[in-house]
Amino acid sequence: MGKYRVAREDFQWVYTEQPHTQRRKEILAKYPAIKSLMGSDPQLKWIVTAMVLTQLLACYLVKDLSWKWVLFWAYAFGGCINHSMTFAIHDISHNVAFGNKQIRWNRWFAVFANLPIGLPYSASFKKYHIDHHRYLGGHTLDVDIPTDFEGWFFCTPLRKLIWLILQPISYALRPLYVNPKAITKMEICNALAQFSVDIIIYFLWGVKPVFYLISGTLLCLGLHPISGHFIAEHYMFLKGYETYSYYGPLNWITFNVGYHMEHHDFPSIPGSKLPMVRKIAAEYYDSLPYHQSWVHVLWQFIFDDSIGTYSRVKRICKLATETR
Repeated sequence: MGKYRVAREDFQWVYTEQPHTQRRKEILAKYPAIKSLMGSDPQLKWIVTAMVLTQLLACYLVKDLSWKWVLFWAYAFGGCINHSMTFAIHDISHNVAFGNKQIRWNRWFAVFANLPIGLPYSASFKKYHIDHHRYLGGHTLDVDIPTDFEGWFFCTPLRKLIWLILQPISYALRPLYVNPKAITKMEICNALAQFSVDIIIYFLWGVKPVFYLISGTLLCLGLHPISGHFIAEHYMFLKGYETYSYYGPLNWITFNVGYHMEHHDFPSIPGSKLPMVRKIAAEYYDSLPYHQSWVHVLWQFIFDDSIGTYSRVKRICKLATETR
């Protein structure tokens, strides 16, 4: 398969600032009403609570199923909810569940939202996601970008397919190598709460519900239609563009994470209101490239030899030491 190797042999290094800061200033200057969209989403906490309860009910329902059906429902149903819950946690990490004045409430609610995922995630995600926005594409700072090894090794269709399947592991281990940070008290609390609930579920209904939750998470964060967002958001399908939006129907179950250009421009606006940003400032977004299908994104990533794990924009960012 050598002739199908990805043509790129390095990241796309740039020496400019990320585009979102300047566009945000221009849009706010022209449309100050967008500020009214910033703040909390009062519906988010109820939607998340319903999703957590749905997964608890599912745990009870799968306890007596055969293993093949547990695995099927984990991929087809439970994993979809858990992947969607990671988007809810993403929104909560921007303090949109209870607002910026209730940061502690947001953090603990993210721990609650984490429970169906089966593995502790929310506290670590918030710690690194702040850097993803502040230092988009930043060398050693934005851990969303693959390592040099990933870029070099996963360079053929088969290897890229394997990389997609292993994405949950890559995203979990990459920060420890690229930008290790001290474990926080919130991460410890997140882990204690998560494993306590896992143990309770195990003693109530056995190992199958726990397997249902964790396997669903790992499977649906790997090779799954929803996982197309990992590639769609920042992989450079067109030179000069490092962030892309997706306006397809899967936004309905992913808290509008597809509106990713709009999100990076205005991270403090809840996902439910991001379509309004595009509507108000249409001339800033209508001319930008966007994706129409996450499934097509995955297909193109695997089989197009012009796209691979090196297809990311990188820059050297000055560390904001006063806020770290």
